[in-house]
Amino acid sequence: MASDPYQVLGVSRGASADEIRKAFRKLAKQFHPDTNPGNAAAEERFKQVSAAFDILGDVAKKAKFDRGEIDADGRETMRGFGGAGAGGPWSPRGPGGRAQEFEGADLGDILGEMFGRGRRGQPGADPGANGGFSQRGSDVRARLEIDLLEAIQGGKKRIAFSDGRTIDVNIPKGADDGQTLRLKGQGSPGRAGPGDAFIELSVKAHPVYRREGDLLVMDLPVTLYDAILGGKVEAPTPDGNVALTIPKGANSGQTLRLKGRGLADSVGKRGDLLARIILQLPETIDPDLVSFAERWRKDRPYSPRRKGG
Repeated sequence: MASDPYQVLGVSRGASADEIRKAFRKLAKQFHPDTNPGNAAAEERFKQVSAAFDILGDVAKKAKFDRGEIDADGRETMRGFGGAGAGGPWSPRGPGGRAQEFEGADLGDILGEMFGRGRRGQPGADPGANGGFSQRGSDVRARLEIDLLEAIQGGKKRIAFSDGRTIDVNIPKGADDGQTLRLKGQGSPGRAGPGDAFIELSVKAHPVYRREGDLLVMDLPVTLYDAILGGKVEAPTPDGNVALTIPKGANSGQTLRLKGRGLADSVGKRGDLLARIILQLPETIDPDLVSFAERWRKDRPYSPRRKGG
């Protein structure tokens, strides 16, 4: 059984979705196989971190885990065993509450008794397996490239494995570069069931938007007359173009905020998009504009640079 996902990620049970996501990103980068080639311990730690985020990074799974409805592996917890009564949690205790003696017992024996399977050499056993149980298939890893809009809005993306299989991967809203998705049962086949697939997401650079920390930022070219006089301009967003008001006397580098048009967090809540004004002159400079600038420079000089700059 996997370790407590809160302990694996090093967060408290009251941690927010952002805190969980940041803890996962930090650990995933630290223990990623590409960063630790040939390091089996780091690879195992990476698996644990990915499995923990598979539980806590999903709102529904996290709620079920907190209520004790699933365990750290995402499996439904067993109830009604050991005389605990209908609906009561299973406990490894026998009649009268006395703990059953499992010390020194073979795990295959215990599971065999629970599920009616024999040991090696006994009826119903797999003669080539340890304790009567076959080996689970190995995990597989792949990298999936997505664009920034897919990372923000989520969706489905098809990926092909080297063995010829193709599957549709659900991209969660707020997916992050380097985030690893765990697809249970999509790994290599085995006699005891397939392994898992770990899909690392790679977010491509976008021609308009860029990430700066947790912010989504873009440059917004503005004409000279709109910057001086103010007005409305058409501005692109991940959700389509919107009319954005440019204040009078706007300068290059000034930032305008478009609420709810930015990046999404792990629960799908959208942040803001910052539009940085870039003053853009026409490709061909009009003679009247040149004359105006010459008179302005002569009659009303000013310096935008601070002293010592």
